[in-house]
Amino acid sequence: MGIGVQSDKAPGRYARVAALAEEVGLDVVSVFSDLLFQPPLPALLEMAAVTSRVRLGVAGYNPFTMHPYEIAGQYAALAARAPGRAYLGLVKGTWLTQIGLEQPRPLAHLEQAAGFIKALLSGDGVGYLGSVFTLEPGTRLDPSVPPQTVPLMIGSWGPRGAALAGRIADEIKVGGTANPAMVRLTRSRVAVGEDAAGRPRGTVGVIAGAVTVVSRSRTEARALARREVALYLDAIAAFDPTVELPEGLLELVAARLRSGDAAGAGRAIPGDVLDLFAFSGDPDDVAGQAQLLIDAGASRVEFGTPHGPDELEGIALLGRAVVPQLRRARVRT
Repeated sequence: MGIGVQSDKAPGRYARVAALAEEVGLDVVSVFSDLLFQPPLPALLEMAAVTSRVRLGVAGYNPFTMHPYEIAGQYAALAARAPGRAYLGLVKGTWLTQIGLEQPRPLAHLEQAAGFIKALLSGDGVGYLGSVFTLEPGTRLDPSVPPQTVPLMIGSWGPRGAALAGRIADEIKVGGTANPAMVRLTRSRVAVGEDAAGRPRGTVGVIAGAVTVVSRSRTEARALARREVALYLDAIAAFDPTVELPEGLLELVAARLRSGDAAGAGRAIPGDVLDLFAFSGDPDDVAGQAQLLIDAGASRVEFGTPHGPDELEGIALLGRAVVPQLRRARVRT
C-alpha cells in the first residue's frame, strides 16, 4: 500500500509527508512528474533523508521531455540516498503539445528509454542500439556511480503499453482508476507480454492509483473527491473501455468547469461513477474500494493526492484506519 504525492509543495513539506507515511505503516511513496509541476527529484531526496523503509520513486519520468541519460542520472542519485528502496517509473505523458512537443512512436520511446537506462546503469559498457535512443558501446558512467539494476514501472492504460510492461517491466501503473474491471483487463493485457517474453504470468505487478480523499466525514470527503475527479474525468474516462458514462455527463461537467463552478461540476458526477475514478469517503469506504481492486488482481494500491481535506490527517487515516483493514483481510485469505 502506498501514496502518490504531487510535486507542488514547499520545501520541508515532502519530508513531513514521507516521515508520516513511514510512521503509519505505508510501504511506498511515489512523487508524480506531471507537466508544469516542480521536478520530482528534489522532493524524493528530501523524503529519502527522513525515511529508512518505504520505497521511493517517480511515477513517472517522460522520455519525451527528458533524455534517458538524464533520467538514469536522477534515478542513480535517488538510489544512492535510498539504497534498495528506489524504483523508476516511465510514462509517455499527456498534453505535451502545450509545450510544443509531439509524441511520435510513444511505445518505442518508452521501450528504448528503458533499454538505454538499464544498459547505462548496468555498468558493463555493452551499449544500446535503438532507432530512437543509442548508447555507444564502451560508454560508462563515472566510477562514483555503482553498477545497478533498475526496478522498472511503466504507466499505461492501453493494451500495447500493458503488453510492453509484460515484456520488460516489474510493475505497471494504471493512474486514475479505482475500477476493479480495469484491473482485471490490465492483468489480461499484461499477460500477453509476459507470454511473449517467456515470463511466468503474474511476474508483473499491477498498480491501481487514483485521487484519494479520506475523512471521518464521509460527506466532506466525497464532495472534495467529486471536485478533484471533475478536473480530469474527460481525459481519463476515454481510456477505460469497461465504463459507459451517463449520456451528456462529460459535456455537463466541462460546461460547469468553464463557468468556474468546480463544485457544481463535481456534484454532477454520480456516486457509482465517482467510485470508478477515486477512493473517497470514510476509512471503511476507502478500505472497501481498495479491497475490490486487490481481489481483482492489483498488487499495489496507490492512494493519490490530496489524501484528505487535510493532507496529513488523510495520510494518517490511510495508515492507521484503512491499511490495517486490508492487511487483516489478506491474513484471513
